[in-house]
Amino acid sequence: MKFILGKKIGMSRIFNDKGETTPVSLVEAGPCFVAQIKTRDNDKYEAVQIGFLKKIKKIRKTEKGKEYKYLKESKVQSPKLKVGEKIDVSVFAEGDKVRVSGISKGKGFQGAVKKWGFSGRNATHGVKHEHRTVGSVGSTGPARVFPGKKMPGRMGAERTSVKNLEILKIDKENNLIAIKGAIPGPRGALIEIRGKG
Repeated sequence: MKFILGKKIGMSRIFNDKGETTPVSLVEAGPCFVAQIKTRDNDKYEAVQIGFLKKIKKIRKTEKGKEYKYLKESKVQSPKLKVGEKIDVSVFAEGDKVRVSGISKGKGFQGAVKKWGFSGRNATHGVKHEHRTVGSVGSTGPARVFPGKKMPGRMGAERTSVKNLEILKIDKENNLIAIKGAIPGPRGALIEIRGKG
């Protein structure tokens, strides 16, 4: 299974010979290193732990300056991988279809019109100061709101995946991948890229 961790740089565009543009997301992918291989005998499951980027935690002043690494477990069953092995953008090729996962942008507390796409109330016929309200939230009988009701609340900041995105360009020297379309997360977000096969 093709897999790599990366950092979202932002969005750009690529021109073709006809002058047409294609929006792309730029990802600084890898290099990643195999930090640990978990086996069924020792850990009761099989996985590969991958390290990417050095990050300094800002929790306590006493820990300032210590180096930490992003670690991600991937359920990859491959006897070929060894601890310390390098994984870079060369595992992918231009034209590959990938699934990109990450934490989406947080949008804070939002109303139901923005969060769920409600149409809102009428602009006329006696509607006053209630154009973007939720409206009725339940029947009179049970005298309560049923679980799972679409209501205002926090939006975004959730794990999201986008499937079947195409890799348009790969820059092996700078560890850059240009993926067609938009991917989840703000600039600098940790991104997972998984390929097929």
